[in-house]
Amino acid sequence: MASVEKQQQQPQPEEVSKDAMATVAEYAPVTAERKVRSDLETKLPKPYMPRAMVAPDMENINGTWGHKHQNMSVLQQHVAFFDQDNDGIIFPSETFRGFRALGFNPITSFIFMILIHGAMSYATLPTWIPSPYFAIHIKNIHKAKHGSDSGIYDTEGRYIPAHLENMFSKYARTVPDKLSFKELWHMTQASRNAFDFFGWVAAKLEWGVLYVLAKDDQGYLAKEAVRRCFDGSLFEYCAKLQKGAVGKMK
Repeated sequence: MASVEKQQQQPQPEEVSKDAMATVAEYAPVTAERKVRSDLETKLPKPYMPRAMVAPDMENINGTWGHKHQNMSVLQQHVAFFDQDNDGIIFPSETFRGFRALGFNPITSFIFMILIHGAMSYATLPTWIPSPYFAIHIKNIHKAKHGSDSGIYDTEGRYIPAHLENMFSKYARTVPDKLSFKELWHMTQASRNAFDFFGWVAAKLEWGVLYVLAKDDQGYLAKEAVRRCFDGSLFEYCAKLQKGAVGKMK
């Protein structure tokens, strides 16, 4: 009898209140300035769930059509273009050739090679002993993830669709789903972690390179280009574009 009474006294599930679902707080004006989307699940299943091998968005729920993930994480796919011999290790010479294939001149490609391998090699090594070859091991690329970034990759190298969508809803003020250089700068400023000087500089350089590589004729960086950068398919496309093998992305 007591157990029956206990069951009857259990509270009924509450309806979700308006305040519980609010994305704007009156005394935090920045929450109104940087709006987040609340409609993602209408097209994209579980947008908050990190994806291990595919980089979807609202327009591409299965990721990049025709892009093969090779059972790698999205972050591993992001750098795999530079692994010219597909052995899982990126040497400086491969990074240099990769940037040349993307259309950058020899001096710029050499500078990028020095910066990337100088900053990332040691973190990805399978041993604590530094490598004189400054190689980057793709298997451990998640260990080279720095702070003050967009948060679209998680700490294991998975991709979080909601973070991509919210980045554009927050910062794309002029044209929906496109970022101007000023908006891109604002985004990197807003993403900074306190005293993370390396992350501040790294984020500016990474997004600056992407802007130069993928901006359209009006000077905007489209969401589609950003999404494809995250899964690495953008680099494959740009290399083919340099060879005249594909048409320009719209």
